[in-house]
Amino acid sequence: MGADRVRGVRRPVRAVAYAACGVVLLAGCASMPDNGDLRDVESTPRQDSQLQVFAMPPRPDAVPAEIVQGFLEALTSDDPQYATARQYLTAEASGNWRPEQSTTVLAGGPDIQVDRTVGHDRTDDYAFTLTGSKVARVDAQQSYTPMSGHYSQPVHLTRDKKSGQWRIDVLPQGVVMGQSDFQRNYTSVNKYYFSSNTWADATGAATAVADPVFVRRRVDAMTQVVRSLLSGPTRWLEPAVSSSFPAGTALRHGVTSLTPDDQNRLTVPLNEKASGVGREKCREMATQLLFTLQSLTPTVDTVTFQRPDGDILCSLGDAQAERAATRGSVKRPDYLYFVDDKQRLVRIAGGDAPSSAEPVPGALGEGTQKLSSAAVSWDEHTAAGVGYDRRSLFVGSLVPGGALDAPVLVSQGKTEGDRLTAPSWDARGDLWVADRDPARPRLVMLEQGGGKPLDVQVPGLKGRVDAVRVAADGVRIALVVKAENDSKSLLIGRIQRDERGGRDDRDDRDKKAGDRPAVSVLDLRSAAPELEDVTAMSWAGDSRLVVAGREQGGVQTMRYVQVDGSTPEGPPPAALTGVQSIAASEDDGSPLVAYSSEDGIVRLPSGAQWQKVVKDGMAPVYPG
Repeated sequence: MGADRVRGVRRPVRAVAYAACGVVLLAGCASMPDNGDLRDVESTPRQDSQLQVFAMPPRPDAVPAEIVQGFLEALTSDDPQYATARQYLTAEASGNWRPEQSTTVLAGGPDIQVDRTVGHDRTDDYAFTLTGSKVARVDAQQSYTPMSGHYSQPVHLTRDKKSGQWRIDVLPQGVVMGQSDFQRNYTSVNKYYFSSNTWADATGAATAVADPVFVRRRVDAMTQVVRSLLSGPTRWLEPAVSSSFPAGTALRHGVTSLTPDDQNRLTVPLNEKASGVGREKCREMATQLLFTLQSLTPTVDTVTFQRPDGDILCSLGDAQAERAATRGSVKRPDYLYFVDDKQRLVRIAGGDAPSSAEPVPGALGEGTQKLSSAAVSWDEHTAAGVGYDRRSLFVGSLVPGGALDAPVLVSQGKTEGDRLTAPSWDARGDLWVADRDPARPRLVMLEQGGGKPLDVQVPGLKGRVDAVRVAADGVRIALVVKAENDSKSLLIGRIQRDERGGRDDRDDRDKKAGDRPAVSVLDLRSAAPELEDVTAMSWAGDSRLVVAGREQGGVQTMRYVQVDGSTPEGPPPAALTGVQSIAASEDDGSPLVAYSSEDGIVRLPSGAQWQKVVKDGMAPVYPG
């Protein structure tokens, strides 16, 4: 039975306070016609992020359609506890409704349709169905997941016997809104936890891993972020990271809002769960919090924890935090590397200033072994190169006179496209590459760049791996996967290591198979659901990648994406045709570099257009 649009709804009044007041009062985000059909709850145009938007309460004697419309529009306001939205509900429905449970994002605002299965000839009963096209869902942990398909949820209204006013008594749990309203209301923030792998970098610092979540932009975002960090990592990342906050740590009872002082210091009163932590553990907690807060705002440079009695637990500044833990986004590379027209590995100094290329020290820069692609370790002491026919993988030291040993991996694929991908180093010094041989497609890891290749298990993988890039944190990996229909998608997986046999004896390359670590890539999820043909990608931040690909029925495009599949704020890279590969540093200070079949190797300095580096070169990479 078909559902009709609601008709004959009176237009509500809007009240607006200008920016000087800092508040906008909206009776609704959609237009309510005096005559004709009720329009969809269309998303509000983007507004000044400093303005706050509050909804109007129900109008006396409002008809059922107007009540539903007003409720949906109240969901897009900046009301902290949705107090106005609750005025559209019955007392029982308000008590049962949990807006924090989830936020469903639709391509446009929810479409309100009359439910014809309910007899509306009665005077105290009315029903609608909310419909739309799903884009994403933010769960109770504030974690974003792309979605698709049709959205359909019932809404039922009843007339209060005493007041005679219509109110909603049946509604879906959580919040629903259009995509533009979501972008206006929410912002993505990286929480930080520590890699649970039992290792550290050369300085002894732990490795911080970003865990992106969405918080309401103008509803005391700082306090939301602190509470979210204390509650622990999201379910997807949790198996690979740990938190230094003791279980049960929360804000002290009665603390409702946190604000930094005029010295850019944020004081955080904690409950008794954290009272007994030692100084070192407290500094780790402060490092997590400071990294997290700086993802939200750069103005906070010191955090202080208080015990329940008001005594100082510890205090930490940003310089101390950078020494306590490492992040990929602060590791600035010394060089940009690429393969020149003589198939040698060469390098130019990092940064925006152009410089001439020079062969790298060692055998890979001599040109004796011709290369098609390469990867350089994070410490820039070692490089791996794939031979020009893509059959063999070589590893060599970047020191003058360094010799090149036999290949560490050889593919049996019959054609170049069925052989080895470009390699990638993780921060532990292990080397990753995919063999695209149709007879034995596999993802491979070589411990410390050598020894017997270790096959990496990838449960749920549908297709073959066509490109590999490991994040600087060594916890996450980006894979371009080619499906049977030849489409290529970008997937993010979580690296899990079962350290059987330990990692102390790295020179023993003859360990029994049962003593070697078992490595898997788990819980694959899409990072660029709108692209059906990904041609190149690279990490470009702690939780961001840059991707070149083709939209369904569209032309090639280049964009930034988040690991959770959301689109980060800010403009995409300038358009570039014929992109074959991309090199981005997780440090924002290094320019984006790409190889274009039309222009050769080009770079994109901040605030500028693409600039040519060399015409005859390919496969540019930063360390990693």
